Amino acid sequence: MLGYYPVPMNVLGIETSCDETGVAVFSTEHGLIADALHSQVDLHAMYGGVVPEIASRDHVRCLLPLVVQVLRDAGIERPDAIAYTAGPGLVGALMVGSGMANGLGLSWGCPVVAVHHMEGHLLAPMLEDDAPDYPFLALLVSGGHTMLIAVAGLGRYAVLGTTLDDAVGEAFDKTAKLLGLGYPGGPALAALAEEGDDTAFDLPRPMLQRPGLDFSFSGLKTAVMLEVRKTRDCGSFDAQRANLAASFQRAAVDTLVGKSLQAARRESLERIVIAGGVGANKLLRSEMARRFDGQVHYPRMQFCTDNGAMIAVAGALRLADAGSCDEIRAQARWALDTLGPPGVTPATG
Repeated sequence: MLGYYPVPMNVLGIETSCDETGVAVFSTEHGLIADALHSQVDLHAMYGGVVPEIASRDHVRCLLPLVVQVLRDAGIERPDAIAYTAGPGLVGALMVGSGMANGLGLSWGCPVVAVHHMEGHLLAPMLEDDAPDYPFLALLVSGGHTMLIAVAGLGRYAVLGTTLDDAVGEAFDKTAKLLGLGYPGGPALAALAEEGDDTAFDLPRPMLQRPGLDFSFSGLKTAVMLEVRKTRDCGSFDAQRANLAASFQRAAVDTLVGKSLQAARRESLERIVIAGGVGANKLLRSEMARRFDGQVHYPRMQFCTDNGAMIAVAGALRLADAGSCDEIRAQARWALDTLGPPGVTPATG
């Protein structure tokens, strides 16, 4: 499928950066041939957010059975290579995946590739039949990241803008909490927004009229908080919850799309990739397609959130970076623009 290897290879992908255990097998000839995902949402819901120790322990419990299941589903005894998420993420959770990947690599005698989590999201559209050609603009929008990246090729990334405070996913979750919605808040807010009027509240589009391509969502979240207080004081909060959700979502999407269009014009890019958990937002997808004259690419819904398939395809593309099975690599922070093309620049944080 990828056409880069004289011999077809099956790559096992392992993702354990936060609260989802993802495992997949990607074939360089046939594409994705098996994947499985275990979500920890129910474990963390009572706490209103991810508890790192609980996340790590659940990865330990679920990872090996998922590996066995995916290999069985793929119809293979062992892969030709293993890719795992090395960062950024929760260190304890990352260590589970790294330890498993390196242990299996040592046992099976196969190469092991450390993958950058955000590069995995960025490359997730490569799983699709209409995979984007280089160059393109990537809008990476997840729970902890909001970034605009000019992508000239694999490992050739220029970060054009990032968030100065809350990522858009965090803004969705915090706004959902203000509206009394459960965890995870983003999908719940989007569902409630479908019932509301997105013009009911005049909320700010942060930094949209300012020069530069950085984002800021703390002011938008504060504006919603003030409106929540007003509606509570006058007894109309319950009647206005859907309108508040819709107005917030519209403001956030307008900001993301507006900055993306600015970046695409500035860099003369005709393709935009939307990736990361917030990339599953229906309004974001439809507005980008409506307002952008070029091509818009994104992974299917199930591969927007953390998953093993995106790590497997990223690993397949980075086999030249495979290392020895003697390093449990787990980096809480790892800048995407420190990466380079495969086999050229070491991926260091």
